[in-house]
Amino acid sequence: MDKKVFLGGTCNGSLWRDILKPKLKINYYDPVVPHWSEEAYQRELIEREECDYCLYVITPKMTGFYSIAEVIDDSNKRPNKTVFCTIDKDDDLIFSKKQVNSLLAVGRMVHNNGGHWLINLDDVALFLNEGIEKVPDDQIIGE
Repeated sequence: MDKKVFLGGTCNGSLWRDILKPKLKINYYDPVVPHWSEEAYQRELIEREECDYCLYVITPKMTGFYSIAEVIDDSNKRPNKTVFCTIDKDDDLIFSKKQVNSLLAVGRMVHNNGGHWLINLDDVALFLNEGIEKVPDDQIIGE
């Protein structure tokens, strides 16, 4: 069976998915659609449940907080399949120091719940493509 990853996280014109997709050797589901609808939402719920991994990439283009709730929820309910990554710069936007500190706390929480916390898209691609069971603790930020 082919592995598949749900590409969750920041939308709002962020191009992180376009950067990551060519690096992936596994299948993926991209939830970004031209027009959000109830049907798109229901499909997203099914994909999050059925995919082997649920990736949440957070960038400074994030305007809502639902992706943070999703990653924490998934790290509690499905830790082995939860992957979290932040990108500090997206176009001309950067996170403030307070936002970075909050995201580090979220990353530690994901890790402590048993999820995977990675620091860049290259590491995400390597992790997903290689099927590594657990990210070593010495690769965790702030440890």
